[in-house]
Amino acid sequence: MKLHSLKPAKGATHKEKRLGRGEASGKGGTSTKGNKGGQSRAGYKSKKAHEGGQMPIQRRIPKRGFTNINRIDYKVINVGQVDHYAEKYGITEFSLQNLYINGLVSQNDVVKVLGNGEIKGKFTFKVNAVSEKAKAAIEAAGGTVEIVK
Repeated sequence: MKLHSLKPAKGATHKEKRLGRGEASGKGGTSTKGNKGGQSRAGYKSKKAHEGGQMPIQRRIPKRGFTNINRIDYKVINVGQVDHYAEKYGITEFSLQNLYINGLVSQNDVVKVLGNGEIKGKFTFKVNAVSEKAKAAIEAAGGTVEIVK
């Protein structure tokens, strides 16, 4: 076998379709582009979301509600979950850094502790927000709460 004798496998290659080369090409006349109009011309570009004169979907569908730019989306931890997390991850201080390291929150999450459930252990909390009920439950169990910004 020599380099000059190498050929692709039979059926692996196809003849290039040569559009716009007259009637003999088998694609003559309109070069398979239909009759007249912008789409048959060179350089045609359709606008995004254009539906050929029909009212576009983003204008047909009614708009509802709004997004409040002042909303704070808290990552919530209930005091009922704290004992489970402490046992599973070996945490005694629930700070933003510790929660991030153990994969419980993301880097930029804002964390709030809520008072759903019961807490048994004595833990330290350094989080962005705490409800009154949660703060009372933590301090009753002998823990401390510090609000960080």
